[in-house]
Amino acid sequence: MKCPRCGQSSDKVLDSRTVREGAAIRRRRECLGCGNRFTTYEEIDRDEITVIKRSGVRQAFDRQKLDIAIRRACGKRPISDEQIRTMIDGVVNALDPGEVSSDRIAELVMDGLHRIDEVAYIRFASVYRKFTDVAQFLSVITEIVKK
Repeated sequence: MKCPRCGQSSDKVLDSRTVREGAAIRRRRECLGCGNRFTTYEEIDRDEITVIKRSGVRQAFDRQKLDIAIRRACGKRPISDEQIRTMIDGVVNALDPGEVSSDRIAELVMDGLHRIDEVAYIRFASVYRKFTDVAQFLSVITEIVKK
């Protein structure tokens, strides 16, 4: 593991503990070169999942891409990192090995966001469903208000 400050690859682990209900391991590290302390996470790599995009292109599942999309939707909202990570774990665990459509992943994300924050849900849905006018926003908002 390279130090984010100096780039040296020698460090020592100060503390290890499981997080997110055993889905990951959090390690607190100290660089032996500059003394900088930093945190890393280890997770199970779900490389046996292939995502089928709307265009028909197939690519390996990338948890980082999912994380970026969700964080973009949750920007400047009162949502903790832990809530986001837990939601991503739920989405990943709901996916079966093999091929899965990007639509299935998006639906799982929208379900999770709907439970956490309605504004983040609308942001994500507007991109996923390709809203083209205000009427589509209003219909989703009206749907949420009725519930």
